[in-house]
Amino acid sequence: MILPMPRPRPPHLVRQVTRHGRTAWYVRIGKGPRIRIRGEFGTPEFTAAYQAAVRSERPLPTGAFNGQTIGWLVERYHESGAWAKLSPATRKQRERILAGVVKTSGQEPIALATKANIEKGIERRSPAAGKHFLQAMRGMFKWAVKAKHAASDPTIGLKWELPPTDGHHVWTEDECAAFEARWPRGTRERVAFDVLLYTGLRRGDAARLGRPHVKRGVATIRTEKTGQVVTIPVLPPLQETLDAGPIGELTFIATERGRPRKKESFGNWFREACADAGVPGSAHGLRKAGATRAANNGATEAQLEALFGWRGGKMASLYTREANRMKLAMSAAGTLLSEQDANLYSLTSKKVRAAEEK
Repeated sequence: MILPMPRPRPPHLVRQVTRHGRTAWYVRIGKGPRIRIRGEFGTPEFTAAYQAAVRSERPLPTGAFNGQTIGWLVERYHESGAWAKLSPATRKQRERILAGVVKTSGQEPIALATKANIEKGIERRSPAAGKHFLQAMRGMFKWAVKAKHAASDPTIGLKWELPPTDGHHVWTEDECAAFEARWPRGTRERVAFDVLLYTGLRRGDAARLGRPHVKRGVATIRTEKTGQVVTIPVLPPLQETLDAGPIGELTFIATERGRPRKKESFGNWFREACADAGVPGSAHGLRKAGATRAANNGATEAQLEALFGWRGGKMASLYTREANRMKLAMSAAGTLLSEQDANLYSLTSKKVRAAEEK
């Protein structure tokens, strides 16, 4: 629901009178670029454009397309409940994708959005970008069919090809130790490292975490991507690092001036810290390392989902399955020995254990 434009004038809104005597409104945050706000001050359209600009979302022009065109469909999708239910991060990502679709095909009829054309759109993009493009189109057309704006969903049956990689590099224990040696407690880099490792939060959520989220030694935060509320005890190693600082007033991870770091700039800054420590890591790879460590230490799928904010069991099962495979392999390794070697190995192991007990 869009709230009426408050008075006095809301933050970052700048009024300018042109040489023709007309009033123009802009949103400008700090020394950033000016974003023009169309419409009459105080109207719902003006308020929606203002709120989008403050979130750094450039709204699509409304009323610029005839009915039954792709641009018109995107406009209606932005007004729908299905769009409102998406998380802010997902909306921001899909806003950019749909803006590109409107720019190239906004005046084309909806019927032109065939399976073949969408498949070409996927192929023109990198694997990761193709995945996000398909997800954006699938979300829109799933809603469009239900709203009777489209006869069918052209994304049904389409898939994207995953690259031949496991994704972000998962930190090893040796790499974690190397980072800790390069960035000891008392550095901003160590604060970021420990927040990521000991909370399991995604980069954007880790950058937002701070004193307001912690009560009686427990951090509670609603995740940006899924909207899930996760509750995480502040473990002793993390508390020691936070006590050593330096941290910001509102967020633990902060700039040299104590201000919160934006998600994008935080990722780049942390990569530089990793390179300085001689490790090939990233913020997301550290999250995966935490999940791997938890699974190896016996965390169940339900526990992993609660800690990492996952749903559906798919992600959690990846880590528990890998941990179980390792344990089974270790326990089954002896079956590769011949009967004679197995007896010798068993006898040697008993002697070693007896010597250790003494």
